[in-house]
Amino acid sequence: MFQQGALFSFLTVQENVETPLLEHAHLSKGFVRDLARLKIKLAGLPDNAGILKPSELSGGMRKRAGVARAIALDPDILFLDEPTAGLDPIAAGEFDDLVKTLRDALGLTVFMITHDLDTLYAICDRVAVVADRKIVAVAPVAELEQSDHPWIKSYFLGPRGRAAKKQKEG
Repeated sequence: MFQQGALFSFLTVQENVETPLLEHAHLSKGFVRDLARLKIKLAGLPDNAGILKPSELSGGMRKRAGVARAIALDPDILFLDEPTAGLDPIAAGEFDDLVKTLRDALGLTVFMITHDLDTLYAICDRVAVVADRKIVAVAPVAELEQSDHPWIKSYFLGPRGRAAKKQKEG
């Protein structure tokens, strides 16, 4: 899922989710339509979302529509690029919950690029930290909090990192 959903603006949500199915699966149009409706529902969108164009959706709904399209072909890995960027804290938390639910229900491996500390604490089992133009650590968040690397210490143990950790614990 791309940051802004990368939905086709001239298609409805339903048609956006149907597109990969029509392109890559040899299924009847009726089955594709039903499967797309299921993916839209799995992404937590309301029943009427399928008939809407991307311009008629809120930012959070666009992200959910992007997820619906991303899971259309039942992938093993879901790639997310800054999935909570631009969302208010409530919508970001709801999106984190959606990702966890889909991960667990569909057995997905989620590969995510994010700067959102709340999301890291809420979702991630392991984190790869990029600093100094390279990967400097790969570990669970709890281990990264013990790191001596200056950038990692600043990131995870600075005011925002401490707040994200406290929120997860509380």
